[in-house]
Amino acid sequence: MSMEIDPSTKIKSAATSSLPEKIHLRPMTLSDIDDFMVWATDSKVTRYCTWEPHTSKEAAISYLNNVLLPHPWLRAICLENDRPIGSISVTPVDEIRGEIGYLIGSKYWGKGIATEAVRLVAAEIFKDKPEMERLEALVDVDNVGSQKVLEKVGFVREGVMRKFMYLKGNVRDMVMFSLLPSDSLH
Repeated sequence: MSMEIDPSTKIKSAATSSLPEKIHLRPMTLSDIDDFMVWATDSKVTRYCTWEPHTSKEAAISYLNNVLLPHPWLRAICLENDRPIGSISVTPVDEIRGEIGYLIGSKYWGKGIATEAVRLVAAEIFKDKPEMERLEALVDVDNVGSQKVLEKVGFVREGVMRKFMYLKGNVRDMVMFSLLPSDSLH
């Protein structure tokens, strides 16, 4: 299944009183490397990622070129100044499912930005990919902040997948969330 949509598309948030400024999503580019380094080197941000914090700009450039830029659906989460503060992606699982993943710089946590970014993607992805029947997220049981983001948007917590994932040397329980095209966004 191809998960590509027009990569030049900018997805913008409506002005909301809960956000300090509007956000928008746009394709990430190699010129975003310095902003990427801010969150990609932060061990608090990468704690629940499958990858370790980047320790060199060269390694980060390689990761951008080889993993992020070729990704079928990945966007930079940007503030009004167009500088990325994080990223969000939808990765194909199979012909009808996609898995959403996101991260933002720790200085932006608790401001509703991740929630708004997930809401923007959830509002558009089923229109852009009509064959998609399910958008899902797997979240570490200890990543309470990310679980709250999904619940605020309207994802359904389906249950805990026990001993589901090997992450950074440990076997982890994961919480499965899903959103269907027929579900209401909050």
